[in-house]
Amino acid sequence: MAGRIEDYALIGDMQTAALVCRDGSVDWLCLPRFDSHAVFAGLLGTEEHGFWRIGPSYPDGSEAPPASRRRYRGDSLILEQEWDTPRGTVRVTDFMPPRDGAPQLTRIVEGVSGRVPMHSALRMRFSYGRVTPWVHRVDNRTVAVAGPDSVWLDTDVETHGQDLTTHSDFTVGPGERLAFTIQWQPSHREAPPVPDPEGALELTVDFWREWVEHCTYHGPYREAVVRSLITLKALTYAPTGGIVAAPTTSLPEDIGGSRNWDYRYTWLRDAAITLSSLLRTGYREEARAWREWLLRAVAGDPENLQIMYGIAGERELGEAELDWLPGYENSGPVRVGNGAAGQLQLDVYGEVTEALHLAHMTGLARNDYASLLQLKLIRYLEGHWDQPDEGIWEVRGPRRHFVHSKVMAWVAVDRTIKLIEAGDADGPLERWRELRDEIHADVCEKGYDPERNTFTQSYGSKELDASLLLIPQMGFLPPDDKRVIGTIEAIQRELSTPDGFVLRYPTTGDDAGVDGLEGDEGAFLACSFWLADDLAMIGRVDEARRLFEKLLSLRNDLGLLAEEWDSKAQRQVGNFPQAFSHVPLIDTALRLTASGAYGG
Repeated sequence: MAGRIEDYALIGDMQTAALVCRDGSVDWLCLPRFDSHAVFAGLLGTEEHGFWRIGPSYPDGSEAPPASRRRYRGDSLILEQEWDTPRGTVRVTDFMPPRDGAPQLTRIVEGVSGRVPMHSALRMRFSYGRVTPWVHRVDNRTVAVAGPDSVWLDTDVETHGQDLTTHSDFTVGPGERLAFTIQWQPSHREAPPVPDPEGALELTVDFWREWVEHCTYHGPYREAVVRSLITLKALTYAPTGGIVAAPTTSLPEDIGGSRNWDYRYTWLRDAAITLSSLLRTGYREEARAWREWLLRAVAGDPENLQIMYGIAGERELGEAELDWLPGYENSGPVRVGNGAAGQLQLDVYGEVTEALHLAHMTGLARNDYASLLQLKLIRYLEGHWDQPDEGIWEVRGPRRHFVHSKVMAWVAVDRTIKLIEAGDADGPLERWRELRDEIHADVCEKGYDPERNTFTQSYGSKELDASLLLIPQMGFLPPDDKRVIGTIEAIQRELSTPDGFVLRYPTTGDDAGVDGLEGDEGAFLACSFWLADDLAMIGRVDEARRLFEKLLSLRNDLGLLAEEWDSKAQRQVGNFPQAFSHVPLIDTALRLTASGAYGG
């Protein structure tokens, strides 16, 4: 059985990523890309679906317990786990070096004290655990082959096969280092070069040290901010600049429920807010790469803007269910692809325009096509902003006039007007000023409940929605507007969990609610950070700081966050780690630092 979501560590090479559990087991790895088929899919099933465990072995044959301690090596994505055993202490270092060629996962076993018996069990299962490969030896190397894929294992440790698994038994003493590396290669190609584990480790150390040096944030929350930035970098597909929402699929928002989605794609919304955080902390190269990815993905067809694309800009992301996988803690179905790609979500136009505006304002080199794209997006919005849509949360119920969508349409028009006013683009300035005023008046008239003094989820509804917390952050209304304060206080009353975190919107258990789905979900961490931001903006800075630091305490011991928090079970839920959680963490830290609202 897989570990709790927070028991996992992330390692990656900016093209794919692996999750490593406290017991030394790699239970999730897709090769060669984030969105490729998994070679280790035990996270969503059992050990029969693929894993690779390295840890101490015991005479009675029992599995190794969780590591005694673990950490990342400094500000890097190099994982170190240590076990204290009756015979001594051993360390396993896991990492994936940034690459130009074949993807590699390297595991170095190092004796710290005593002589510790160790065991490695490697069970590769291709196609998300469905296909057992042909494993054989080639020139003293082990290779697993199935269809178009091959994975090569290199180690100086003797291996043997048993129960369709590659095993190694060995002992390490003080200062001894033994390495294992797997590499993916198309099966029709010749073998990849024999790896240099120690050289790859040195390269990886240097890469992360140099990358982190570019961070311009040096405030009191630097540890949390830097770890979040490293996580966002790890979720960036280096060849194209696309940013995945998370490296996993189908980790449930409700344990045992069906709210299980594939997040290994580039949501324009998630990527745009990630871009904003990177720009605010000194990472212009990543911002430039994402902008180039956006221009390629959208191409000359902004009228058919999708809410998400593949990491190289692919448009077809058809959704399917993998019925041979039982799901994480039996939370089925397991899905790959994402049917929401074809939805209409008008807020995306605002997020993309806001990101392009921020890139321009922070001095990113001008791109004339980016300005042209922005103008094309507004021309599309002129004729469509007043339509109902599926909204920010990708509801699978009927379309509605979501207030957040209208607010973000206003943002798109407002930022484009600013571009024209600055002399950096040409457009019908007066007409779009009238459009901006029209959208604003429409939202304030139809999306506001004067009796309760709060904006609502959609026109004519009574429900609240945490996305309304973005109204002051986007500049739609000033923070001291009574309607803004009323909305913040209403969300605190009606959408907060007993421990003070925020739900996205009301769900109704076994009955399908506004999102067209059954079951409930946890508190949405991004929304909880938004609340902290808003509290700081309206002057309740001590309350904002307390909520922010409480949210920081939800991170696992390595500083990672999933999408949601289950307040009843007191555990993380949803895909992991989640960009949409780490981005607002950075933004709130920057806001609190600027306001001086931090303790100590």
